[in-house]
Amino acid sequence: MTEIVALLQNIAPVVSATILKQMSQVIYGLLISNGRITMLEISRWTERGGSYRTIQRWYHSKLVWLQILWILFTSQLWKAGHEYIAAGDEVVFGKAGRETYGLGRFFSSLQQRVIPSLSFFAFSVIDVEERNSYPIQVAQMVKPAGEKAKKEKEKPAKAKQRPVGRPKGSKNKKDEKPTLSAELLRIQPILQAFLVVVRGVLSISYLVMDGHFGNYPSAWMVRQTGLQFVSKLRHDAALYEPFSGKYRGCGPHPKYGDKVDVHKMKKKYLKSDKKTDGIRTQVYQATLLNKEFAFSLNVVIVLKTNLSTKAQAHVILFSTDLELSYEKIIDFYTLRFQIEFNFRDAKQYWGLDDFMNVKQTAVTNAAHLSFFMVNFSSILLRRFREHNPEFSILDLKSHYRGCRYVSETIKLLPQKPDGILLAEIFEQIARLGMVHPAFEPVSTA
Repeated sequence: MTEIVALLQNIAPVVSATILKQMSQVIYGLLISNGRITMLEISRWTERGGSYRTIQRWYHSKLVWLQILWILFTSQLWKAGHEYIAAGDEVVFGKAGRETYGLGRFFSSLQQRVIPSLSFFAFSVIDVEERNSYPIQVAQMVKPAGEKAKKEKEKPAKAKQRPVGRPKGSKNKKDEKPTLSAELLRIQPILQAFLVVVRGVLSISYLVMDGHFGNYPSAWMVRQTGLQFVSKLRHDAALYEPFSGKYRGCGPHPKYGDKVDVHKMKKKYLKSDKKTDGIRTQVYQATLLNKEFAFSLNVVIVLKTNLSTKAQAHVILFSTDLELSYEKIIDFYTLRFQIEFNFRDAKQYWGLDDFMNVKQTAVTNAAHLSFFMVNFSSILLRRFREHNPEFSILDLKSHYRGCRYVSETIKLLPQKPDGILLAEIFEQIARLGMVHPAFEPVSTA
């Protein structure tokens, strides 16, 4: 408990002393609990001063989570000299009932269908050297009432027959502003708020998002913030080489050259060719065009061929930075998956899937708390992983649960053991439920 209070002192400037004390109890209960993470479950494991009413008051307090998460990162997790990139993604989890704030119908990638659920969009910073993601900005995605109904009612207008030729007075529409979807309009202010905080300390140049955002409106939105975009195109995206022929002297200057066949790429674009375990992996890189984009793309195509069956599969990655190497594009997109691990830990260990709060403030606090614990647990795990790199969150929770049992047992003894024996008892009991004990077993002979 003392260690938790000490680490929380970093965020003391942005929360009151009462909130800080309540939060330490909430975190202590989270670290011990092995059941569903609810207010009642947390209150069962806290020490004196952590009653259910105290936990409830904390959940209904308004907190500045962006500042809290950022201060924790800069004070405990940030390492000067390391390269950082940003990643963004949406997490959706099912919720029953009708009263929970923000409840709507969102697409779940796990279930591959639209479900009654809550949706949160998160932006994180990823340490390229340590290969860890740390959530910084989290916001709930709330669909306005009637958004879907309005979309269904809209009927496409009949196309009017247009006269032959270019309309009089029309101009070239270079870098035309696209129409942002309702989803992107909700994400845009979240991204802007994230960058306002981050840019004061970190020099971030790239934002990575998954293939759902591999389109022109998303790329345009990111470029407006001054960042370069890295994402994935559809497997059947139509790509063209820039026109390199001779102008015929009449009509518009051609822009698009030969269409690219990803299975028959030209040798001049080949960057890597490796064979491992019967699989041939070829990596191609080229500056190509897509008719949906108003600018050129730095495209990397990873083509895999099964040498025995000749079956092929490919992935098309791209970046708006035309100078970025293919190794960096592949590495950055691979690192994007670290934010998925954040979502997994938040759901599995820190209550993102479990909370039963329904009011807006309580829902916001419950979701942000789970992401805060993702970062907070990373700090706590460091000292254990110095001795055992495989030490996990389950081991961390077992450690705190064991210490809680010992603490309550010691209170029942007529005389408190001496310091050496007490430390040995704590160490031995704390290891009982661990999968990867951090220290060598203490002999009881």
